[in-house]
Amino acid sequence: MKKIYHLSTCDTCKRIIKELDLPDSFIFQDIKTEEITEAQLEEMKELSGSYESLFSKRARLYKERDLKNKDLIEEDFKKLILEHYTFLKRPVIINEEQIFVGNSKKNVAAAKESVHG
Repeated sequence: MKKIYHLSTCDTCKRIIKELDLPDSFIFQDIKTEEITEAQLEEMKELSGSYESLFSKRARLYKERDLKNKDLIEEDFKKLILEHYTFLKRPVIINEEQIFVGNSKKNVAAAKESVHG
């Protein structure tokens, strides 16, 4: 599968999508208008290794709920991501069996290499 989970209102996501110049074979899912399903999150977890690796500690709600001072376990990360889209680290790019999570330069470069190899 070739898919990208993103926020259409996020300037960083827009910039990365433009930079990646993704082929038409990619499916785009705006996680604000089309919620992530548990099955989709399971697939992301299988590829990334953990729910925590998919979790954004930059989310406003993370700070508002003072989650940094709580001992979160994998099940908590899963529940929070399914509860509110902002907890998913974005963008998530899936290219067949490879997953690229987040917007670090290294990650974006690796995704670009994977897509255009």
